[in-house]
Amino acid sequence: MSQLEIRNLHVSIEDKEILKGLTLTINQGEIHAIMGPNGTGKSTLAYTLMGHPNYTVTAGEVIFKGQSLLELEPDERSRTGIFLAFQYPVAIPGVTVANFLRSAINSRRRAANAEDKGMPIPEFRKMLKEKMDMLKMDHAFAGRYLNDGFSGGEKKRAEILQMATLKPEIAILDETDSGLDIDALRIVSEGVNALSGPELGVLVITHYQRLLNYIKPHHVHVMMGGRIVESGGPELALHLEEHGYDWIREKIEE
Repeated sequence: MSQLEIRNLHVSIEDKEILKGLTLTINQGEIHAIMGPNGTGKSTLAYTLMGHPNYTVTAGEVIFKGQSLLELEPDERSRTGIFLAFQYPVAIPGVTVANFLRSAINSRRRAANAEDKGMPIPEFRKMLKEKMDMLKMDHAFAGRYLNDGFSGGEKKRAEILQMATLKPEIAILDETDSGLDIDALRIVSEGVNALSGPELGVLVITHYQRLLNYIKPHHVHVMMGGRIVESGGPELALHLEEHGYDWIREKIEE
């Protein structure tokens, strides 16, 4: 079983410290949710884990499969089995969803074996159709330019399709519910649930309980001031929805 260990992580951006000693362990098969007010470092954590160059790790470590993620480039982190679904996916006009996904898969295969000729097109098409059927997606979606003219829901579904085809062991969903109406939220959540299981660990970063009505977490964590200050089960998210964060602030001050 793969395990992602974040130990006493301190991260700065432009000399301003954002994460101030965050510790968290995520195992394959577990769904963790991180909640918290704006500006607490939730997205900073996601980008740091994937190696965004604007974020500087000043202390702590991140261990995955017994090796330090912090020593790897973003593409190398991806190949270890880490995946990030972006809050605001970028559009790539001229590159279809299918071509993007096949390029990503073949890049991984060549990194593992320089002699690999890539996934044959018939095999790729069969695999892609199977994944799209599982996610209840129209096959025509594969022929559209990636995120170009996509609605918010379509962009997030494209991210989930990437996750389905790349088959990570740990997936980080950075505010996947951002900008979605209730129908799109349900559809995207069903996609995540279809992929969840013993081989996938998920870290869901969100502001709102509503996403967790669809994606049921095993563990819920609250971030404030750049660290995790409260952890519990699904009932913690319900308590936050009803009472807000003031009770946690008071608890910290005490």
